[in-house]
Amino acid sequence: MGESDGNGAPTRRRRATLSAGRGATLTPMNGRSAAAFQGTDAADISSKDGGQQGKRDRSLETVRSTSKSKKKRRNDISDTLSCHKTQQSLLSSASGYKNYRGVLNWCVVMLVLSNARLFLENLLRHGILVDPIQVISLFLNDPYSWPAACLLIVSNVFVLVALYTERQLSKGSLSELAGFLVHCINMAIMLTFPAAVVLLVPSVTPVGGVFVLGTYTILLLKLYSYKDVNMWCRELSNVKAKKLARSLSCPSAQHLNGGDGQVCYPGNLSLRDMYYFVFAPTLCYELNFPRSPTIRMSFLLRRLFEMLFFTQLLVALTQQWMIPIIQSSMKPLEDMDLSRMTERLLRLAVPNHLLWLMFFYWFFHSSLNFTAELLRFGDRQFYKDWWNSESVTYFWQNWNIPVHKWCLRHFYKPLLRRGFSKMISQSAVFFLSAFFHEYLVSVPLRMFRLWAFMGMMAQLPLAWFVGHFLRGNYGNAAVWMSLIIGQPFAVLMYVHDYYVLHYRQETD
Repeated sequence: MGESDGNGAPTRRRRATLSAGRGATLTPMNGRSAAAFQGTDAADISSKDGGQQGKRDRSLETVRSTSKSKKKRRNDISDTLSCHKTQQSLLSSASGYKNYRGVLNWCVVMLVLSNARLFLENLLRHGILVDPIQVISLFLNDPYSWPAACLLIVSNVFVLVALYTERQLSKGSLSELAGFLVHCINMAIMLTFPAAVVLLVPSVTPVGGVFVLGTYTILLLKLYSYKDVNMWCRELSNVKAKKLARSLSCPSAQHLNGGDGQVCYPGNLSLRDMYYFVFAPTLCYELNFPRSPTIRMSFLLRRLFEMLFFTQLLVALTQQWMIPIIQSSMKPLEDMDLSRMTERLLRLAVPNHLLWLMFFYWFFHSSLNFTAELLRFGDRQFYKDWWNSESVTYFWQNWNIPVHKWCLRHFYKPLLRRGFSKMISQSAVFFLSAFFHEYLVSVPLRMFRLWAFMGMMAQLPLAWFVGHFLRGNYGNAAVWMSLIIGQPFAVLMYVHDYYVLHYRQETD
């Protein structure tokens, strides 16, 4: 029993010691607590989990890169096997391709090279013909007689008559009918008086006559617009439409820049307002024009340099290139066959067209922008993209915006309001334009052949044909052909008639 007890005691002690050890707190030998020990275990576990997550991410990236490389390899294989897909040629209209800048540069280079050859041939045949002193003779036959300058000074009388008439109408001193008659007489004299002087005074040169008649024509259109706008202001004030009258005569402040005050009718009937409109680059009158805040000197000087440069260039090319071709064309048409006539027309077409393009840039961009900047005139849209015209009508609406605005505001729309159809109104606009074209050409040349008039009226059937049968690039090509061939043809006919009138009789 004792041995058994002795043998069993150690067993019981071991069990009691183990059971006591389970409930006791174990302290490590380095002195850290159990909590710290447990935290270390947790950190180890988390680090192990993080490492496993990183391994999983790296494995996913590896799988993705592998899949991408496989897809790329498959694409390379498919590209190797098939290299075609459904697509249109670039020059086909269905491709939608429009970037032909390189072709345009090629055309410019070829144009320069071809004209350089003609210019060198001209120099070798005629020598240097440019003479700046000779330009003065284009405006003056007699250095002691300046009829064109005198006519320009006399034009101020018509301006003052229009201003005085509007002042009397605003006060009620003149009736509307009497004021209308005074304006009509004033503008009729403006149309006939300078033409009579140009025809009757031998010292007026053709170039001086064109300059004077062009100035009087512009002034005539301006005074007509001045009459209409002031009449509209009186009509609105007479019907007591106060709000509408102020919206017309006093536009909102957003249309005005630079801190200029608004002007209301009849406060606009001043000498300063009148002459600002006379020199402004527009034909349509307003009581308050949009104004730019300041004068940009750099912009002004650039436009001035362009004006001087293109003036010299136009004169030089006219003397060196245009005049010899015109002189060689001064032969009766009946003395030549059709091929010779065609050759003369084509020789005249290129220099005439280039000079016309230079004149367009000189007048509509350089000169009008210079005047607008000097007067702080805000509306600078003197032209639009007429070179993209796909119809004749679009060209005439966008190449000369001041004239187009005047025709639309004071001629076309009033005809529509009176009950005329669009076709008749459009024909009337072309008829008016044809009249002034012939007026500006025939009177200075002192001969009436109606070539300019018929050329303008021929635009009506041409506009109908292009609008109904040609579209897109074909319509644009037709417009360019009419510009390149039409103008030289009219010039050639006037040159022929001028030769027959002045040189044929001397030869006979």
